[in-house]
Amino acid sequence: MLAMIVGAGTPPLQQQINKLVAEDLDYLLAFYKTRHQNPEISLQEKETAATLANELRKTGFEVTENFGGYGIVGIYKNGRGPTILYRTDMDALPINEQTGLPYKSQLTTLYNGQETGTMHACGHDMHMTSWLGTARAMVKLKDKWHGTLMLIGQPAEEIGAGARMMLEAGLYQKFGVPDYGLGLHCSPTIETGKIGIGKGYTMATTESVDIIVKGVGAHGAAPHMSIDPVVTASMMVMELQTIVSRNLKPTQSAVVTVGAIQGGIKHNIIPDKVTLKLTVRTFDEEVRQMVHKRIEEIAYGVAKASGVPDDLLPEIKFPEEFTPANYNNEQLVDDITAAASRAIGSENVEYAEPQMVGEDFAMYGHTPEKVPTVLYWLGTAPIERLQSGNIPGLHSPYYYPVPETSLQTAIRVNTRTLIELFGKKQ
Repeated sequence: MLAMIVGAGTPPLQQQINKLVAEDLDYLLAFYKTRHQNPEISLQEKETAATLANELRKTGFEVTENFGGYGIVGIYKNGRGPTILYRTDMDALPINEQTGLPYKSQLTTLYNGQETGTMHACGHDMHMTSWLGTARAMVKLKDKWHGTLMLIGQPAEEIGAGARMMLEAGLYQKFGVPDYGLGLHCSPTIETGKIGIGKGYTMATTESVDIIVKGVGAHGAAPHMSIDPVVTASMMVMELQTIVSRNLKPTQSAVVTVGAIQGGIKHNIIPDKVTLKLTVRTFDEEVRQMVHKRIEEIAYGVAKASGVPDDLLPEIKFPEEFTPANYNNEQLVDDITAAASRAIGSENVEYAEPQMVGEDFAMYGHTPEKVPTVLYWLGTAPIERLQSGNIPGLHSPYYYPVPETSLQTAIRVNTRTLIELFGKKQ
């Protein structure tokens, strides 16, 4: 598919980009496989960050390390012009890889006191490699653009902390407020060689909410002497499901999922406490506040109906900090769509519908400066996988992108987009 894009009538600029990407592919594939084999989980990205920093320095960037944790900032000044931020995330997940790839991860780490495997099951290794490939191509094509390219290597995306860490460290104050912010994310459901992009809200606000359900413990054979928090918590779980189905307008979107119920230690002991762990996903702030209100009403109402006294009412913990919904600037989406169509063909640029996953890339456009940002989806799935219907999703121990075509697509789209955006504000 990608080979067909380079042919008669291809603009000279795109021919140059394609040639550079092809020439760099072996180097980048080796880099990608090394990163895949050496994943580091959130807040432990020391070697990954050092490797990326070294690569940027070799390419000609001025690099600042350990900025907001293990974050790195690479600056390439190429005359007067706009400043454009392009971010990659760096962290991996505590997952035992099951792909069977010859370059599969063999590393383990301690996570919550237990030894587990580590894996780039969310495609951050692909993100880093296409980021590096784009940096190398942009420097080689520096006669085609003018301005400042700001490359961000961000830690701790998987725990929703890294972007905030870098912004609170003074990213925009020290390096300048960018005119645009760009990023990509691997998609397990879009064919490799293509990208997906959408306007407006494309990813959700994500919050983790804890409900500590209290009661009165007793012997399992004497439930009448208890106020059973297991039963109370079970009723809450069922009632929480009515928030989306009965309190939201059908045209509004939200997710309220109870991902964990923790309580009790033995078959015949009724405990005095159960903890519910929820993930809440919304796009709209008004909807978010309404969901919070209903969680409180349901938790307190069910507890009172179960006979829980006022001094043992549930404790509800809403997070003080959370990942906001990702909003793709509409004009910037149009610009990227046009550039991507010239890079890989319009038939390979798809509309991507909003998803309830979260991404802290949203933070870069959520500051008082209101930087226009776009996060688009990079197709990574072979057509055979899609046709089979056996599609491992992100965070699956079986997920992996097709390296060659995915890399080429990302770097072609990124490089063409950046060059055109730099020219837009001359």
